[in-house]
Amino acid sequence: MSPLVILLIVACYFAGLIFVSTLTSKGADNEAFFTGSHKSPWYIVAFGMIGASLSGVTFISIPGWVGSSQFAYMQTVFGYMVGYLVIGTVLMPLYYRLQLTSIYTYLDHRFGFWTYKTGAFFFILSRTIGASFRLFLVANVLQFTIFNSLGVPFWITVIVTILLIWLYTAKGGIKTIIWTDTLQTVFMLGAVVITLYSISSSLGWSIEHMISEIKLSEHSRVFFFDDSNSSNYFWKHFIGGAFIAIAMTGLDQDMMQKNLSCRNIGEAQKNMLWFSISLIFVNLLFLSLGAMLYIFTDLSSISLPAKSDNLYPMLAMGGHLGPVVAVLFILGLIAAAYSSADSALTALTTSFCIDILDIRNKPKETQLRTRKYVHVGMSAVLFLCILIFRAINNESVIKELFTVAGYTYGPLLGMYSFGLFTNRDVRDKIIPVVCIVSPLICYLMSNYSQMIFNGYKFGFELLVVNGMLTFIGMWLFSSPQGKNKHTISAN
Repeated sequence: MSPLVILLIVACYFAGLIFVSTLTSKGADNEAFFTGSHKSPWYIVAFGMIGASLSGVTFISIPGWVGSSQFAYMQTVFGYMVGYLVIGTVLMPLYYRLQLTSIYTYLDHRFGFWTYKTGAFFFILSRTIGASFRLFLVANVLQFTIFNSLGVPFWITVIVTILLIWLYTAKGGIKTIIWTDTLQTVFMLGAVVITLYSISSSLGWSIEHMISEIKLSEHSRVFFFDDSNSSNYFWKHFIGGAFIAIAMTGLDQDMMQKNLSCRNIGEAQKNMLWFSISLIFVNLLFLSLGAMLYIFTDLSSISLPAKSDNLYPMLAMGGHLGPVVAVLFILGLIAAAYSSADSALTALTTSFCIDILDIRNKPKETQLRTRKYVHVGMSAVLFLCILIFRAINNESVIKELFTVAGYTYGPLLGMYSFGLFTNRDVRDKIIPVVCIVSPLICYLMSNYSQMIFNGYKFGFELLVVNGMLTFIGMWLFSSPQGKNKHTISAN
């Protein structure tokens, strides 16, 4: 397919996003940018959050994982359900009762300045690296499929990528994101469904036959109870999934900002319920796609790529599944990446304005001006990070940075757990040190666990260990709460 044709399709896609932004951002002020004026329909939020939770990395990686881990990821998804239950019944009522714009201001109420700033800093650091990594992957795909043949340098591709996000989020913020994420979720899921249909059609299978073949294949095993040292062991996935949901959704400004834009706590809880149920079927759909990709390559005698992440792109863009799938793959990948990156940019802007610059008590004109400057500044930071990733030019190093960024959610888990479930004060100034030491210990444990723990290999449960170490560190530097100190609990 001609790069110019792909470029035209992508341009039409973004024109649609900008059109939606124009409709939804009319009359938007700071309150609309940060909270959607608390008028977002819960069912729109729930559907859009599917796309935001499944990034471009997920879009490519989950199908590829099936080759090595089968459907083991579903064990994590089942764990998510427990985590989302905690979010809906413990964290969201707390956030709504305190009328928070940034969820990290809870740490200021509960512990003090340094703990609060540490939580906000860790979010900004992890989200900046995470969003940059996801956009880096998309920019590489766009460069390879479109811009190389047109002679456009990579840095211009990145500018265009960032600029498009800035254009449709600059005015409406979360008020716009709620609706653009919905559109992007449609494209992402549509790409997966059409790909599945194309594969089954090319093999001459009906939908019923395809489902039967997936069930009978070697790829469809879900539960793993036999080897506790294995990273696929059920309890590692299930417990890790529960805490991943709590930390990376319930303690993440990006994801919670959408929930806080609902009209009230009742609608926000409905959103979380239906979002969590939908996510089971969506992840099962992605894993089914992975199984069919492997079945298709086997029956068609196509050699597997060296890296499993390249399986879906290779089949979609290599002409094996037809031009329609190729176009939808590009749109689905862009939708998956942008639905997480656009909300990340809005959340980063919100957190920096509220948590770092503390614009809440400044005149409205100053708040508006500051927010616009920060939004541009955060866009520039993403641009620079992507160029740094390009300069590193080592995929394993970049993925390692992405993994390390995820470690910062462990301290957030520990801080919030300590605040909600203890009645103690902490030495506020020492908490940043505790929150740095804990991820470092976990990083070392992850790298040397098989040697230290007799072959044991950490999986998703490392997040729990990270949170526990932070909790213990806070306990060591705490004392019984004073009479004049007010504990802000979930009740």
